[in-house]
Amino acid sequence: MQPKIMMKKKSVSASKASLVLFLCQMISALDVPLDSKLLEELSQPPTITQQSPKDYIVDPRENIVIQCEAKGKPPPSFSWTRNGTHFDIDKDAQVTMKPNSGTLVINIMNGGKAEAYEGVYQCTARNERGAAISNNIVIRPSRSPLWTKERLEPNHVREGDSLVLHCRPPVGLPPPIIFWMDNAFQRLPQSERVSQGLNGDLYFSNVQPEDTREDYICYARFNHTQTIQQKQPISVKVFSTKPVTERQPVLLTPTGSTSTKVELRGNVLLLECIAAGLPTPVIRWIKEGGELPANRTFFENFKKTLKIIDVSEADSGNYKCIARNILGSAHHVISVTVKAAPYWITAPRNLVLSPGEDGTLICRANGNPKPNISWLANGVPIAIAPEDPSRKVDGDTIIFSHVQERSSAVYQCNASNEYGYLLANAFVNVLAEPPRILTTTNKLYQVIADSPALLDCAYFGSPKPEIEWFKGVKGSILRGNEYIFHDNGTLEIPVAQKDSTGTYTCVARNELGKIQNEVHLEVKDPTMIIKQPEYKVIQRYGQVSFECIIKHDSTLLPTVIWLKDNDALPDDERFLVGKDNLTIMNVTDKDDGTYTCIVNTTLDSVSASAVLTVVAAPPTPAIIYARPNPPFDLELTGQLERSVELSWIPGDENNSPITNFVIEYEDGLHEPGVWHYQTEVPGTQTTVQLKLSPYVNYSFRVIAVNEIGRSQPSEPSEQYLTKSANPDENPSNVQGIGSEPDNLVITWESLKGFQSNGPGLQYKVSWRQKDVDDEWTSVIVANVSKYIVSGTPTFVPYEIKVQALNDLGYAPEPSEVIGHSGEDLPMVAPGNVQVHVINSTLAKVHWDPVPLKTVRGHLQGYKVYYWKVQSLSRRSRRHVEKKILTFRGNKTFGMLPGLEPYSSYKLNVRVVNGKGEGPASPDKVFKTPEGVPSSPSFLKITNPTLDSLTLEWGSPTHPNGILISYILKFQPINNTHELGPLVEIRIPANESSMILKNLNYSTRYKFYFNAQTSVGSGSQITEEAVTIMDEAGILRPAVGAGKVQPLYPRIRNVTTAAAETYANISWEYEGPDHANFYVEYGVAGSKEDWKKEIVNGSRSFFVLKGLTPGTAYKVRVGAEGLFGFRSSEDVFETGPAMASRQVDIATQGWFIGLMCAVALLILILLIVCFIRRNKGGKYPVKEKEDAHADPEIQPMKEDDGTFGEYSDAEDHKPLKKGSRTPSDRTVKKEDSDDSLVDYGEGVNGQFNEDGSFIGQYSGKKEKEPAEGNESSEAPSPVNAMNSFV
Repeated sequence: MQPKIMMKKKSVSASKASLVLFLCQMISALDVPLDSKLLEELSQPPTITQQSPKDYIVDPRENIVIQCEAKGKPPPSFSWTRNGTHFDIDKDAQVTMKPNSGTLVINIMNGGKAEAYEGVYQCTARNERGAAISNNIVIRPSRSPLWTKERLEPNHVREGDSLVLHCRPPVGLPPPIIFWMDNAFQRLPQSERVSQGLNGDLYFSNVQPEDTREDYICYARFNHTQTIQQKQPISVKVFSTKPVTERQPVLLTPTGSTSTKVELRGNVLLLECIAAGLPTPVIRWIKEGGELPANRTFFENFKKTLKIIDVSEADSGNYKCIARNILGSAHHVISVTVKAAPYWITAPRNLVLSPGEDGTLICRANGNPKPNISWLANGVPIAIAPEDPSRKVDGDTIIFSHVQERSSAVYQCNASNEYGYLLANAFVNVLAEPPRILTTTNKLYQVIADSPALLDCAYFGSPKPEIEWFKGVKGSILRGNEYIFHDNGTLEIPVAQKDSTGTYTCVARNELGKIQNEVHLEVKDPTMIIKQPEYKVIQRYGQVSFECIIKHDSTLLPTVIWLKDNDALPDDERFLVGKDNLTIMNVTDKDDGTYTCIVNTTLDSVSASAVLTVVAAPPTPAIIYARPNPPFDLELTGQLERSVELSWIPGDENNSPITNFVIEYEDGLHEPGVWHYQTEVPGTQTTVQLKLSPYVNYSFRVIAVNEIGRSQPSEPSEQYLTKSANPDENPSNVQGIGSEPDNLVITWESLKGFQSNGPGLQYKVSWRQKDVDDEWTSVIVANVSKYIVSGTPTFVPYEIKVQALNDLGYAPEPSEVIGHSGEDLPMVAPGNVQVHVINSTLAKVHWDPVPLKTVRGHLQGYKVYYWKVQSLSRRSRRHVEKKILTFRGNKTFGMLPGLEPYSSYKLNVRVVNGKGEGPASPDKVFKTPEGVPSSPSFLKITNPTLDSLTLEWGSPTHPNGILISYILKFQPINNTHELGPLVEIRIPANESSMILKNLNYSTRYKFYFNAQTSVGSGSQITEEAVTIMDEAGILRPAVGAGKVQPLYPRIRNVTTAAAETYANISWEYEGPDHANFYVEYGVAGSKEDWKKEIVNGSRSFFVLKGLTPGTAYKVRVGAEGLFGFRSSEDVFETGPAMASRQVDIATQGWFIGLMCAVALLILILLIVCFIRRNKGGKYPVKEKEDAHADPEIQPMKEDDGTFGEYSDAEDHKPLKKGSRTPSDRTVKKEDSDDSLVDYGEGVNGQFNEDGSFIGQYSGKKEKEPAEGNESSEAPSPVNAMNSFV
């Protein structure tokens, strides 16, 4: 098979990402980075990004859309051929081409005929750098012809014999799906004895008397036109003979002893064997000389069908089916040969070269037979294409040498054999570009010491630039083993040290130019756990604590997390997490385990673990432990001016040794009633020498301590008053800070009472201006803690000292401190404010420092006020919310994070001292570039049908730029939550909804949806939805990997209607056929086991009997078998017991009269009906049958489904609504999941004049009916399924 031109189908985004995808698939040394601004400027030959399938079957009632989308720079133009010749769309009023696209729309709905546009189409996308071509797209309208008229004789079969009921469906495009049903539209049950073959025929291995019926009906469903055709009913009558003769197996299909089958690589191999025999034979499959492939082999149709998925050449061979019963066996050998359409080994990839470079395009494919490889250039066979001296073709390879810009072109590789073909476009793009550095300027990198540091220098140029690195502005070029230079420009420092911190410069140069960029590196200290948690053994109900003390870099903010057995700590108030520890109160056995302390920073993470073992409390009898009794008999001896000896007698230890004694004192002179800590001594010591202060009236007391706790304090000792003395110390924390611009406030912490060492405590305050030849100024103040010096210059340094004195003299000479007089507001604003926008959310602001003399105070830093003026995408103003960033110290630059992309901002800078802020600098305006948008505000999926879903969405709350499109990705999910193939669709930015068609029925899909600006795609929102179940309840067989199976079944809407002693339980079921239900119930709130009742058949209701009146019950419904699932619980209450009345209603006069009136009314109605019947002018159904032998056009009564009488005026009309319904006039989904109603949506359907059924199960708008019955195609579906509901 050698098509003119064919291209492998791809679904590629129509945004700049498509350019990225192909530019990154190069086989030369020249790489194009993923940079949107760069990609916008580079020329590119055309690339086909979207096209219709090779074999395109269209609905003849809808417009034909032949897709052809391409990308390139400059944008390509499009043209089409039809059947190998130019297709001039301007001459056909029914054909239009979408703007900026090559997609054709053929208008069928306004008068066009689909048959007129059958043919082979091919699209060409062309710009100044080459031409890309699409597949040969074969357009064929779908067909659903009617069944051939035939007279079917009844089948009279002897019990035990085999039987084949032939379906012979009409040949449609695509082929129909076959199924057998009865006259009430119920699925005919199948088993090992009765089953449907792959050809649609119904096979009976042996017939039984219950097979007798007159309504074996074969249906053909044509999915593409959404119609269902039915064959005339087939009658089978089984007559019995005694005894029934048993027979050994004989194969009904395939016939003979051997057969052959050819299948293509990657397809599904289906082999079938159906046998006759009594008892019913069992089928077994083997592969001669080998094993059936594991994980790819499945048995279907009661093991009569062997299914092997994803076949390969290794699956060729002889497969034997063996049919066996107790009387013998039969077998058949099928010789399978696996051929292969062409498949890629190495598909050609796009090639980007610089002038003078060399490159190759390689196209390698395999198949069975071996495919033929041919090349084209810009859509023309390469043998007759314009000659290029830089190009040489060598079989499956094109070699390019010393290319020039004129060498740019699109090449096509075609690989074909008798089973198919492949075609791929690959361009050669020759570019000459000066160097560009794509890494952000002044980018800051932070790493932990002794770890690798990677400094990026993404670049592009053609020819490929050379990269050099320097450290510092004027540093020398970096070389040596301590650095690693990567091909992508990245500089790697394998082991970064603190001295690696600094500025690094990257320089890129080629023959067309040179460019450089600076980045910054900061090396941080590693985080360490300096005290780790330790192994603990604790008794039950005790308390335990684990420590985790850390050391970290001062610029990093650590977070500490505790885990138990590698999981979060239990949500229990017994677990107390402190700054450096974890404490567990009232320990229990479940607290046993491993506890881990994890410390995280933005750059590193460390952890340490310890095991806690919980042991049982000691055995009884338990010793009673208690706090010790207080000490007694306190005695003071050896009194001196600055010391005294205190002794005491310990109290009872109470079974826990005393560990230490705590001594406290009271100063009865200065703070009576207040006890202060003095010292403590070991528990073995009962005497202590105490140091004393002058001028204190001491009393002492002692407290004993053991492991249980502290004792009550002892009785106080006798008092001891020490003598007065000069102060030993001066006030602490002396400061000088002005509260106003013209004063100096001197403060200090006063001495406590016992520190005064005597009466008359005062302070001598001295000050003088620093760096000025001036004398000390002093003043003596009372026992206060502040003194204010007025009339000082603004913010001038002073030397200050404060000395204590009392009536006995001065304390030692105090030390001097430096203070400042009061601050005033800064006088000037920072100048030369500059803003450098780094990216869409970050900017760097620079300013010149103000002169220190103008600060008039302590320079605390600078404040940057910035606010958003407006969004550039919405052009709408809002309330201005100013943000403030403070930069400490004399810093002259800072980063502004958290900016909103694509917005206009203003900022100003102010200097800050201790008094406040100075004047603001002039407002500086800057704008942020576009960024990626936020996720769409919502995604709703509604209106599920068999093969479509409606999606609605809201635009992103923060577009962060101009939206250019939405990206929708979706994939099916099967019952094991495995994901199927991912499909991607690009949607214009002005859309807010779409209908997604051609989906699988009864399938769950997962959707990923995000918006896109020119910068890229934003975060995505996900949603899941399910197409509705195929109404016929027929599960399509899987035809390949990646197909999604139907959802798990479920039971829902369990309802109850309760009386005194019974309750009617009903439910709704969704799932496979033949489920075995059961009902479980019990008294609500009781812990007794559930009682279980089995439901006979597949009914969806059940009556619980023998219930207790006035009692609340719980109930649930379940299904046995493969799935084993249950519904949710429902609660109901039976009615109260009613007292029975001992009255016989049959003896009541009013009841007898009522019954007589009813009987009389029925008699009158019967007489009226008899009279009207005799006036109708109708004739019996037997006469109609003799005149019209076609059973398909025989109507049925609407009341009981039997053949009725004909009216003369309706001989040639279609069957009335309900003409083939059961006796209750309805076919309910809940009554049978196999109902034909399940093949549609239950609202559209009818019988045609020839008895065929046409079902419109997708809800499409009805078309005009066909003009007659002789057409080979079915008329358009109208009101499908109305006759069944």
